[in-house]
Amino acid sequence: MKLFVYHTPELIPPNNLPECAVVIDILPATTTIATALNAGAEAVQVFSNIDNLREASDCWLPKKSLRAGERGGAQIEGFDLDNSPLVCTPEIVGDKRLFLTTTNGTRALQKVKNSTTVITSAMVNRQATVRYLLGSQPETIGLIGSGWQGGYSIEDTMCAGAIAPALLSANAIIVGNDEVIAAVALYTQWKENLLELFSQASHGQRLLRANHEEDLIYCAKTDVIEVLPIQKEPGVLVKLS
Repeated sequence: MKLFVYHTPELIPPNNLPECAVVIDILPATTTIATALNAGAEAVQVFSNIDNLREASDCWLPKKSLRAGERGGAQIEGFDLDNSPLVCTPEIVGDKRLFLTTTNGTRALQKVKNSTTVITSAMVNRQATVRYLLGSQPETIGLIGSGWQGGYSIEDTMCAGAIAPALLSANAIIVGNDEVIAAVALYTQWKENLLELFSQASHGQRLLRANHEEDLIYCAKTDVIEVLPIQKEPGVLVKLS
């Protein structure tokens, strides 16, 4: 196996998608996806375009669908939910399909939708990600941060750095780029104080200004969910069975 870290989806080499793409948008899209599936959602279908989401969700049974998403951190007008993982309870999302669009994470998923395997990861399901990668042994792995509007987000790279050490210690993997080493160093520095890092990060600051401190606290939890979201068809994520 060969491991790569990409700070943003735009940095993935053209026409050279990793065999297994691991999309990370920890604040909070990929945390929300894992939490929704863990709470019993039938699937999470992601869109980078709001109009496309509306069109697709209109074709679904109203009682079996929820529109969720944000732009710039604010809930989209007319949608049922924002992008907070805390609203993804069994009572709200159980047996429903979540039609989700976000500023960054859904854009990253669109970028890698043609990889052989696409999964999503966050700190809440980090260990589930590691187990899957060690068990499936893909030839190339890309840990892909979603960033913010094309720029770097420190929390996504930190999460990549939290996944990488367990893979590297298995002695079955080759470091593919220097970003892997940098990500591991970043995680090593902050692993005992993730909430402080999130609170200092620019996107964490946006969430705090929008009164989402509880979201930050939840997103900083490690290995509390066993669910691994995996792409069933382009743009549709389900719980790995």
